[in-house]
Amino acid sequence: MSEMSEVPHLLSVIIPVYYNAESLPVLYERLNQVSILLKNAHFEFVFVDDRSGDDSFAVLKQLSLKDHRVKVVRLSRNFGSFVACLAGLSYCKGHTATIIAADLQDPPELIVKFYEKWLSGSRVICAVREARNENPIKVFISNIYYRLLRKYALSEMPKGGFDSVMIDRKVIDFLVTTGEKNTSLMGLILWAGFERSYINYTKQERVHGQSRWTLNKKIKYFIDSFLGFSYTPIRAISILGISTAVFALIAAVYVIFQALFIGIDVRGFPTTIVFILVSSAIQMLMIGVLGEYVWRNLEESRKRPVFLVDQVIDGQQDKVVQTQVEVVSKV
Repeated sequence: MSEMSEVPHLLSVIIPVYYNAESLPVLYERLNQVSILLKNAHFEFVFVDDRSGDDSFAVLKQLSLKDHRVKVVRLSRNFGSFVACLAGLSYCKGHTATIIAADLQDPPELIVKFYEKWLSGSRVICAVREARNENPIKVFISNIYYRLLRKYALSEMPKGGFDSVMIDRKVIDFLVTTGEKNTSLMGLILWAGFERSYINYTKQERVHGQSRWTLNKKIKYFIDSFLGFSYTPIRAISILGISTAVFALIAAVYVIFQALFIGIDVRGFPTTIVFILVSSAIQMLMIGVLGEYVWRNLEESRKRPVFLVDQVIDGQQDKVVQTQVEVVSKV
């Protein structure tokens, strides 16, 4: 890519928006400052409103009137951050796309370093969190999550994880055409295997509002990450099943031996009840894990669009797009 450095590049910035009305004007000003620093590149700012319940969409419309580089994609309902990012990637036209948070926890100034790395040949540049100015409990839980993810699912995941990234057009096209549901966007980027580089930064505290990243969403993301990129849960079920079967066989041999040669008194009721309860719990756990895999296969087989777009504001023109199929055809 270094040989293309003299050609003006279009850099797309993808920002998923959900209850970020207060931080959007500040974010826009900082993005504008970044565009001034990178004078030899062109920019488009793709804000994806994940059906926020506050004034985010109204703020974005005002920004689009102020700056023709601002493109607003409004989804028909709340689909989640991963899907919002995918919608933004479907609509962006840049040689590269940078994904950053709207809450200013990921500094927009990272784009300058991203662009330098991209010009040197990297197709994926990850912003790795080397430190986090956040609640210590949240940091501790996050570290455990990424440690498990590295060990059992994505060994190439950086230790601190990453949410902000710049990706090349080839990677953008891969993500848009994959159409995978219930997965991890960053996991897919790593799975694709394109040449990567990393930069370190400190994740900042949220300046405005409070996080909408609820416990239920975190649990779903955790499960999606593991089931989407690891066979460990299925392997664990197999090992547990074999272990239970071996234990049951030993117990059966013991009972038969005792009945034939020693005799059995009417006793052992508590042991029997405990054994039934434990074995039933193991079976329900196995069925639950298998059900998660089966449900995901059902979701993929339905062929529903990953997202639906209600409105697109490109410059000063509004238009309605119905399905993701139309979106993909634009890339």
